[in-house]
Amino acid sequence: MSPIDTTRRAMLGGAAALAATGATARAQGAPVTLNIVDIAGNLQLTQRGFENYRKANPNLVSRIGFTQAPAPEIPGKLKAQQDAGRVDIDMVLSGNDGLAAGIDQNLWVPLLTDYKTKLPDLDAILTPQSRKLSTAAQGQAVIVAQCPGGPIFEYMPDKVKQVPTTAEELLAWCKQNPKRFMYARPANSGPGRAFMMGLPYILGDKDPRDPDKGWDKTWAYMAELGSTIEYYPTGTGAVFKEFGEGSRDMVASHVGWDLNPRILGIVPKEADIFTLKGFHWIGDSHFMCVPKGLPAEKMAVICDLISFMLQPAQQALIYDKGYFYPGPAVKDVPLSMAPRESRDAIEEFGRAKYAGLIADTPMELPLDADKLVLAFRRWDQQVGSKVAK
Repeated sequence: MSPIDTTRRAMLGGAAALAATGATARAQGAPVTLNIVDIAGNLQLTQRGFENYRKANPNLVSRIGFTQAPAPEIPGKLKAQQDAGRVDIDMVLSGNDGLAAGIDQNLWVPLLTDYKTKLPDLDAILTPQSRKLSTAAQGQAVIVAQCPGGPIFEYMPDKVKQVPTTAEELLAWCKQNPKRFMYARPANSGPGRAFMMGLPYILGDKDPRDPDKGWDKTWAYMAELGSTIEYYPTGTGAVFKEFGEGSRDMVASHVGWDLNPRILGIVPKEADIFTLKGFHWIGDSHFMCVPKGLPAEKMAVICDLISFMLQPAQQALIYDKGYFYPGPAVKDVPLSMAPRESRDAIEEFGRAKYAGLIADTPMELPLDADKLVLAFRRWDQQVGSKVAK
């Protein structure tokens, strides 16, 4: 049996077992309606998969509602619903920002302990990188997509003639070209978050895992850099809109945000990337998080849905248009399994240099949940609050 067949059996076995559980749970009632909130831009990768589940299981799910919201808004909203005993959000699709805030406030169901037997064997099916990135969830969420992340920097070659190679050269360029560099607030931006967490490695700070006592160089650098920045958008999309329109010449980026805006025509195809001396990848991932407070019959269906989303056919859809390249969290899902439009787009807009960068550059985990929340707070107070707009 091939490795792909073995992986599929592991996933399908878990999904099939839970499908029976879900069907049993719904035998005495109508199919459920699910409300999924996306705070990471993840629906671009997964909405087709969720809809495929609904179509395949009309006896379990009558409708799936999809909404999007900024990551910082959801923890408070969920806490209020849980305190009132009326949770109407069934799943949150989150990056490490919302995941960390939810862990910090004890909002998530500990899926990998309370529902481990209802889910596939994640150790058997996830890629090595996904297994490593999954540890950030502390057992409280299931990874659905992964990307090497950043921090990389994207620039327009006709505007940036001397490409920085070190953090000092980047700062000097920004001082010489005020308001031409931009990144978004880290608490609501994957590239902004990667830039913040990647700087301690680039700068050789005392402890890259401790933003409180180990980031003296990083906080000083970001504050000095802030004197050259016009404002910090609240989301990544605004950064790349301005970059594509020519309002900025250079932005903090990561792999998915390099490929996808160029594929969509938001950013010119000729935009290029660079990294800085001392660069380490800060891996990025999206998670399926389930709020506490849902009834048992819904939890049975949700676990079945999670299992379905980890099947190879649904994971292959995550290649999408490069938004979270490569994307699939499970093993044995090559680009050749993706839809034709995904294959064509990635083959045209991908960069050969990524293979070497991914193979040769260390990948670090995002900060632990409590440290990440602390870093967001310090950035807001010490960096973001110093720039108006």
